[in-house]
Amino acid sequence: MVGINVSDIDFYENRMKVLGKGNKERMIYLNSACIDALRAYLAVRGENPKAEGEAALFLSKRCTRISKRRVQQIVENALAAAGLDGKGITTHKLRHTAATLMYQYGDADVLTLKELLGHASISTTEIYTHLNNENVRNAIESNPLAKVKSKN
Repeated sequence: MVGINVSDIDFYENRMKVLGKGNKERMIYLNSACIDALRAYLAVRGENPKAEGEAALFLSKRCTRISKRRVQQIVENALAAAGLDGKGITTHKLRHTAATLMYQYGDADVLTLKELLGHASISTTEIYTHLNNENVRNAIESNPLAKVKSKN
């Protein structure tokens, strides 16, 4: 988040350029709720004359690029407001939870998650795919071959 510039957002294609670990560049797609929120934020951000000419998407009160620590503070404040402070929730755990929910309920497969999360290896992504026994049983039962009767 802290490295994103306004110019990295492509509102026409609903996607954004992000820089991952090792300065690896990739494009991620944004849903309409995210695009709407970005447009609303930029409308407010643009009203500040000090923001003019600043490339960073997210700015501090001094109209400079926000820091990683500031992002953590924003998340901590939101967790506190929701009564969830002191429960060990971190930005990384929120990322992990979002990926797990997309996998379990959003019909995102492991390869899609790998791309979305920017992982180099599928084995890294598989950590996010906690399969419980019910998921495995449902997958086996939904296999079309499960309905085939043997001729014995």
